[in-house]
Amino acid sequence: MSVIEERLNALGITLPTPVAPIANYAPFIRSGNLLFISGQVSVDETGGIKGIVGDDVDQATGQLAAGLCGINLLAQMKAATGDLDRVIRVVKLGGFVQAGPDFFNIPQVINGCSDLMVAAFGDEGRHARSAVGVFSLPMNFAVEVDAIVEVA
Repeated sequence: MSVIEERLNALGITLPTPVAPIANYAPFIRSGNLLFISGQVSVDETGGIKGIVGDDVDQATGQLAAGLCGINLLAQMKAATGDLDRVIRVVKLGGFVQAGPDFFNIPQVINGCSDLMVAAFGDEGRHARSAVGVFSLPMNFAVEVDAIVEVA
């Protein structure tokens, strides 16, 4: 078991089978030492977290949704590399929150994913980031996050 997976296990996180694409795209593309991971939504084995943050979903639940996105990103990283210890650095996250008209704490929601990357990878998990509120996300999921990762 990799060092990163041991850290995740200590946090009570088991990686799921990566989510298959629902349209005409690849779950990840490697170009040189960069891995580009398609957006991962806030889905898990229970169906995930859906709804509009600030209306149907409170901020704390939105952060949990972003954490689910992070877990799904980690699962894709493992599928792409075979071993999370091959991740050198999380370079950038792009976070999207399905936000209500009066909800502006988008960065705090995306912290649910950012905090997981730092917990998993330490300083190599710190990344550049965007956090954007949007009108809607696929299948009404609350959060979607994509990633660019440097790998060995």
